[in-house]
Amino acid sequence: MSQTAPYPVPSPKRVTILGATGSVGLNTVDLIARAPGRYMVEALTANSNVEELIRAALRVKPRLAVIGDAGKYQALRDGLLGTGIEVAAGQQAITDAATRPADWIMAAIVGAAGLAPTLAAVAQGTTVAIANKECLVCAGDHMMELVRRRGTTLLPVDSEHNAIFQVFDSKRPEGIEKITLTASGGPFRTATMAHMQAATPAQAIAHPNWQMGAKISVDCATYMNKGLEMIEAYHLFPVDKDQIEVVIHPQSVIHSMVSYVDGSVLAQMASPDMRTPIAYALGWPDRIHAPVPRLDLVQIAQLTFEAPDFSRFPALALAKQALALGGGAPTVLSAANEIAVAAFLGGKIGFLDIARIVEQTLEAGDNGALGQWSRLHSLEDILGADAAGRAYASELIEQR
Repeated sequence: MSQTAPYPVPSPKRVTILGATGSVGLNTVDLIARAPGRYMVEALTANSNVEELIRAALRVKPRLAVIGDAGKYQALRDGLLGTGIEVAAGQQAITDAATRPADWIMAAIVGAAGLAPTLAAVAQGTTVAIANKECLVCAGDHMMELVRRRGTTLLPVDSEHNAIFQVFDSKRPEGIEKITLTASGGPFRTATMAHMQAATPAQAIAHPNWQMGAKISVDCATYMNKGLEMIEAYHLFPVDKDQIEVVIHPQSVIHSMVSYVDGSVLAQMASPDMRTPIAYALGWPDRIHAPVPRLDLVQIAQLTFEAPDFSRFPALALAKQALALGGGAPTVLSAANEIAVAAFLGGKIGFLDIARIVEQTLEAGDNGALGQWSRLHSLEDILGADAAGRAYASELIEQR
């Protein structure tokens, strides 16, 4: 009697997590830890949270752990002593970690700090799951050209873009009429201008549906997050700028929609839990189990929608303006927003001042006050526009 050959067991997928101590990074670590033998972790990186990096490294046993703050190298080394895990420190070491061979790389470093490591990951020509929207906002044309040149597979992790990716007919884009990004409306959806003027950082980061870091939570409160996502969507999907819209959906159940020329609308739905889009990207092209609450539409009972209020939330209009201007406008927008949000979180400016700072910086760039920001031909140009935007926004804050 002949014996049947055993079912082949796939080799572990070799993964790297850039930004392993943020909310996306930690959820990725959690999913990997729940699937022993399926993944082999090449590298974990973090900027400064060395304690969380040590805990993550002890949990998933990477070959390399990198802390961006060089002053915390010894703490990292001591925390991983005897594990056999290689350790390194410094910002260049994070970028170097992104160049180590991997089958799948999570790019989850928040802000423009993630630009160089993400570009290094994309240059590998492997699969990159991107959770850093600023990379596509600041360097969308540059990054997508590198994606095409290297044959990189780019998987969006933001819940909205991940939803679109799942229902977008990429083989027949001519049949698509528009894409719709949904937004919860954040903590101030129904707030008065007076309430927002007096809002504290604690109130701004208290998102009603999602658990996220402070910066992105504030961006959700101002609607800048949705504006940045519009710019990101323009680069990720073959649609024109006027084919992207935003609708407020407080329940955060429909994560985004694609409308087709025959009147069909395809939507991806799930409970508001980032582990769902992360699991989709981690398992792609297969689907893997995610320990998330299952959607119960009967319990939810109703789904509601409303148009965004551009007068109360001008950040969304500013992002649309930057997308229309093109060139370095999105780079300056993102840079000024990072500075303004940090100033708000630090108690230097009010909540409504965030959009005002961004608007004034964008106007300065459009008037030529920030140099040749409209023509970005290289990474150096992009970094220059980013630095100019940050410097101008910082000056505006100091003058207040």
